[in-house]
Amino acid sequence: METNAPTESSSDPRVHSRNIRGMLDDVIGHVREDIGKVSDPKAQALFETTAEVLTGLKTAYQHYETGAEKAMR
Repeated sequence: METNAPTESSSDPRVHSRNIRGMLDDVIGHVREDIGKVSDPKAQALFETTAEVLTGLKTAYQHYETGAEKAMR
């Protein structure tokens, strides 16, 4: 059965951007969970900083996707 869903081989950058955002979400969730699993304050701070930086990067991807969609109209 053939689908019209974009794949990893798509030339549409928004497809790849959405995939990357999904991966960023996974890592953000992982490091936030790990904050509660470790007792070292330096590691906790590192993991929290990682989550915040990746959240900013995810937002940049969202902005790109929004801009790309508006430009195509």
